[in-house]
Amino acid sequence: MPDFGGFLVKASSEGQPGPQDYGRTHADGANMLADAVRPHGGLVMWRAFVYSPNDKDRAKQAYNEFVPLDGKFRDNVIVQVKNGPIDFQPREPFSPLFGALKKTSVMPEFQITQEYLGHSIDLAFLAPMWEECLGSDTHQAGPGSTVARCTDGSVYPQKHTAMAGVANVGLDTNWTGHDFAQANWYAFGRLAWNNQLKSAQIADEWLKLTFGGPTAAADWNTQFLTPVKQLMLDSREAIVNYSMPLGLHHIMSATREHYGPGPWWAPPKMRADWTPRYYHQADSAGVGFNRTKTGSDAVSQYHEPLATQFNDPTTCPDEYLLWFHHLPWDFKMKSGNTLWNELCAHYDKGVQQVRQFQKVWDKAQPYVDAERFAVVQHKLRSQSGNAVQWKDACLLYFQQFSRMPIPADVEPPMNNLDAIIANDMRPRR
Repeated sequence: MPDFGGFLVKASSEGQPGPQDYGRTHADGANMLADAVRPHGGLVMWRAFVYSPNDKDRAKQAYNEFVPLDGKFRDNVIVQVKNGPIDFQPREPFSPLFGALKKTSVMPEFQITQEYLGHSIDLAFLAPMWEECLGSDTHQAGPGSTVARCTDGSVYPQKHTAMAGVANVGLDTNWTGHDFAQANWYAFGRLAWNNQLKSAQIADEWLKLTFGGPTAAADWNTQFLTPVKQLMLDSREAIVNYSMPLGLHHIMSATREHYGPGPWWAPPKMRADWTPRYYHQADSAGVGFNRTKTGSDAVSQYHEPLATQFNDPTTCPDEYLLWFHHLPWDFKMKSGNTLWNELCAHYDKGVQQVRQFQKVWDKAQPYVDAERFAVVQHKLRSQSGNAVQWKDACLLYFQQFSRMPIPADVEPPMNNLDAIIANDMRPRR
């Protein structure tokens, strides 16, 4: 089969069988297949997306299982690692496997489909998310050993290098369900061949190719390209703000296929690591997952100086704070706000950002054909409603534990928490 990429294998993951069910390792399973396809020049891409219901911290398991196997995989095996240690969340720290596997070919796996970023409804340009991961310094081979350089052969010799994009096409005429979701396919392709590209350049290229051309108006650059490009560059951060800010993660609705909020979801007898409560761990004492040395010690999987930086809430970047720490609601943030007030501010900011996106797009009408303008406008209206529901649901839910008032400068909730939960839990057809 000319240009056949190879076999992608998902094993011992999400309750599915794999070599561990037979007393074997990931290396045993991958090598068995690698040996079979070697005579044909075949490759095996073995996913490192593994976790079991018994591990105390799902974020640690891939590292624990794969690092001891470093150097034991055949040279026609590439271990495929998600950008973060959980599951394509709106923001995660980079997976500690990047750089830690020094004798094994490793490839990053990104998600083009917006499973956790608003599906094909919310506008989310994902290049900034991927650029953030690729540019993260692992320090595994000294300063400058970024995720990009640890996986493209620059830092460690790799016989094969690759990048994976998880995507799907639907029945929509535009394939992706959202005209701006097409930009993510383009961005992935550009970064796969040049992992040093900047998001602004990619957005600029895509907008010119998609909406520009020789018939564009004379003021197209200033009135369309500049504001819409900024909208794209801000869009992923807006979703983080109105859904899972400050390191919160995996608190989305399970009954709505991961669209919208669901921090309350925890059915009886459901395995804990499939429920949002496992991740946010909100209680009267605070919120967040303790992955410090006094908790699950996931910080130890990162090379210094990151382990020490992440371990201390005063030096941990705000965007990962609740990923690594369970902190009291009145914890003083770098901004001077309490944690509760800062959380409220982020949720409110996300809503305001989406409303600003609507204004930017409305002004772009003279520069876009009527069909695409109307579709994107409709999507942004839906996204605005989604953002408000995320804000209201999460603030009202977490307020039950913080018992603190929503700041006066934050837009008061317009939804009722009981009604949101009832609607979320209603069976879908």
